[in-house]
Amino acid sequence: MAPLLPPAPERRRRYPGRLRVPDRAALVGVMYVLRTGVAWRDVPAETVGRSGVTAWHRLRDWTEAGVWPRLHAILLTELRRAGLLDLDDCSVDGSHVRALKGGDHVGPSPVDRARPGSKHHLIVDRHGTPFAVTLTGGNRHDVTHLQPLVDAVPSIRGLRGRPRRRPRCLYADRGHDFDKYRRLLWKRGIKPLIARRGVTHGSGLGKVRWVVERAFAWLHQFKRLRTRHERRADLHQGLLELACSLICLRRLTIAA
Repeated sequence: MAPLLPPAPERRRRYPGRLRVPDRAALVGVMYVLRTGVAWRDVPAETVGRSGVTAWHRLRDWTEAGVWPRLHAILLTELRRAGLLDLDDCSVDGSHVRALKGGDHVGPSPVDRARPGSKHHLIVDRHGTPFAVTLTGGNRHDVTHLQPLVDAVPSIRGLRGRPRRRPRCLYADRGHDFDKYRRLLWKRGIKPLIARRGVTHGSGLGKVRWVVERAFAWLHQFKRLRTRHERRADLHQGLLELACSLICLRRLTIAA
């Protein structure tokens, strides 16, 4: 991660001020909040060497510099090089979370009595490895964000030839059952495998699509993501991408 970080600002010679908290210590503070869900002001001082607000400032700077999507793409490349990715079959779904402080990408949640909420949209491979995650308002329909979610998949290298960024088949539940979006996927060379509305259960797609539900369980093990606390949508998006990177790193570590 170190080569991806923006350079530290130069210190003044006459009034240099306090020493800058090391990036590693600030990252520990960010991950502490991500895992435990505590407020930034409640981060133990011994964790980052100062207050948790320092970790928040570093999260803001790294998010604005685009560190998290690049880190996620690098880890996906390493997984593909190790033969741990299946780019042929992918699954998509969405999950609602409550938004306590409002902000961008917040709307009345239809599954939570119209309380303010947001929605996480996730696309994973056959093993449940997250390819991309996006954030929208809680009142957005899953199918309206299907194309942006597919576009959010990065170019994944790791093998000879062109980098891959499109699955061959895409599995989805009945909420995505619209012929318009089926045609859009076909035009992009993606075969849609979407359950039909009004048909009795037992289509068999759940034997493949269940991995996205498990991936949401992995994602929401990070307590900061179970409820949205950040008013800024880009900071919550940065925490989502960091969590996806940690899931990819965990797969690499287990395989090694």
